[in-house]
Amino acid sequence: MIMQPTCVDHSSLKAAVEELRAKGKVTPAMERARIEDLTEGECVQVLHVGPYSAEGPTIAALHAFIDDLGRTPRGKHHEIYLSDARRTPPEKLRTILRQPLE
Repeated sequence: MIMQPTCVDHSSLKAAVEELRAKGKVTPAMERARIEDLTEGECVQVLHVGPYSAEGPTIAALHAFIDDLGRTPRGKHHEIYLSDARRTPPEKLRTILRQPLE
């Protein structure tokens, strides 16, 4: 999940994929990209800095915080990627971990 400015819509995403396809640079992941509004209600979130493989303790701390609030998680957490994993060293990746609440 990567937040987009409001000027990026379905047609601009489609145009970008078509441009990449014409250059022979489209990947299967790009073919699955979509613009989606997310309305999830009340949430807690935390910034994780480091590799994706090391998110476990951060997620555990997030759930402990939810327990301390006397609340219950709802559904699965999701991640908002702030860094470009192709250009950022793993130890400097920044990811928002977000958990909806009951």
